Amino acid sequence: MEPIQQFIQENWLNLLALVWFLICFKGYMYYAKKRSYDTPCLASMLHMYRREWMKRMLTHEVRIADTTAIANLERGVSFFASTTMLILAGLMTVLGSTQQAIDVVADIPFARHATRGEWELKILLMISLFVYAFFKFTWSLRQYGFVSIMIGGAPQPEEQISETQAEAHANRIAKMTSMAANNFNIGLRTYYFCLAILGWFINPWLFMVLSGGVVFVLYRREFKSSTLKTLMMSDGAEK
Repeated sequence: MEPIQQFIQENWLNLLALVWFLICFKGYMYYAKKRSYDTPCLASMLHMYRREWMKRMLTHEVRIADTTAIANLERGVSFFASTTMLILAGLMTVLGSTQQAIDVVADIPFARHATRGEWELKILLMISLFVYAFFKFTWSLRQYGFVSIMIGGAPQPEEQISETQAEAHANRIAKMTSMAANNFNIGLRTYYFCLAILGWFINPWLFMVLSGGVVFVLYRREFKSSTLKTLMMSDGAEK
């Protein structure tokens, strides 16, 4: 027990900062998902627009414009997936030259001295998060691919399916599109939180402040932004 107590006493500030970061990271992910079911936000409003899009798609005989729009969305996700791989390569390089990085940060005012082991653990945390983001981006890519297939297999207007069947098709495709968009959104949030980790290399207190700041920025954008108000105006929910 003594080695554990000694470790906690020597690293209590870093442990506190890490716990606070995990609370911010996982807590906001849970909060945003739960609130999206009963509160107007970007995710819920955009799902409504995707449902309307897919209803209109079923009335199109030629669906090139719809598949092109999906392809444009895929390109955006593909860009971030490729960028994530480059970032991971850079982090692996930094992991192999930790001492030089420590020397650079040591000259920054208010920078707290950190051991080589602490630096490597911080870099490993960033690597873990970017790997998580990479999986989210690639899964989003696959889901957009599924959407293209679902659009290709959707019934044509001349088939004259019932309104109930059309509604079911539109809801199913819209849900898959929203799932792809949500995974992309989670990857982007992870990028934001990885930026907060950069503050940890300077000072744990700065790390905690930046973690809270990221939550504030994400909340403002997803639940209180002018973009959301504009989407709600388009729906007639707000004038």
